[in-house]
Amino acid sequence: MTGTALVIGASGQIGRQAVRALAEDGWEVTAASRGGGADPLWPEGVRTARVDRTDTDALAAALGGGVDVLLDCVAYDAGDARQLLSLADRIGSAVVISSAAVYQDEAGRNFDTQEEPDGFPRYPVPLPESCGTAAPGADTYGTRKVALEQELLAAGDRLPTTLLRAGAIHGSFSPMPRELYFAKRALDGRPVRVLSYGGASRFHPVHTANIAELVRLAARRPGSRVLNAGDPEVPTVAGIAAAVDEVLGAGARTVLVDGPPPSATVGDSPWSVPYPIVLDMAAAERELGYRAVTSYEESLPGTVEWLADAVRGGDWRAAFPVVARLSDHADWFDYAAEDAWLAETGR
Repeated sequence: MTGTALVIGASGQIGRQAVRALAEDGWEVTAASRGGGADPLWPEGVRTARVDRTDTDALAAALGGGVDVLLDCVAYDAGDARQLLSLADRIGSAVVISSAAVYQDEAGRNFDTQEEPDGFPRYPVPLPESCGTAAPGADTYGTRKVALEQELLAAGDRLPTTLLRAGAIHGSFSPMPRELYFAKRALDGRPVRVLSYGGASRFHPVHTANIAELVRLAARRPGSRVLNAGDPEVPTVAGIAAAVDEVLGAGARTVLVDGPPPSATVGDSPWSVPYPIVLDMAAAERELGYRAVTSYEESLPGTVEWLADAVRGGDWRAAFPVVARLSDHADWFDYAAEDAWLAETGR
């Protein structure tokens, strides 16, 4: 069964793919975003609406007399959950994007304790949805997402909601594309890279097309549930680096470090983690019949082409201001520091 659908955050990396997937599946889709624009790849018939997520009146107007399913790509906290619940009489069911950042291991370690001594979580491999979460709160991204989840799950009788705990999201239109770390190096002709933890780090990626497929399936099978969202395979950071090189026809020498990064700007890629984060996708397969529509390597050429177009002949900091702000503290492209370390260690 299909019907009417409203997508909040339709101009973002997830929203663009989800609007397309829902429309192609037969849903009558309204794509809501701050700018109210359309994507040229959307099928004909997709309506657009200018909606600021924080404006409840504008959201209510976009809902009109009601929709069969609502996808919220930009809900972050308990307040956003309560806003949706205040409009529950106009929403048949919802799908809301959450994050793997909610998880906590048996020792109480989570994404918020990473920088503490011995603070990186040791999750089971694979990591099921039954694993505990951090306490809800308003201080961090992870605790806000926990609060969002708990509010919506507690009201599942009023608004059946599928919460998708996404891994490391990748694909075009990402505000923080982790692939930029390797793509820009290749485009700069950088001949070497340093990878910590022996290049064996695994951080479960999920392409936006696979998230969109989970959205499509959840829309057809409403329920109150949490499900992981991940790609079919989890490559190592060394594998990702090599795959980006292959797409760009580059070939950098890889220097492996057996342990943590030598410094904040040497060997610390955005894919480098001391312990694996590998999501268990069995529940999504069982409950929704989920089968990934793409893999990391299959989707990579499109992502890298988009990245290359964004940075060639321009200022990468202007193209990716979120990454630029991060690099103000730990520069992803501090080649001088890397060269100094290589010279010092004779590597």
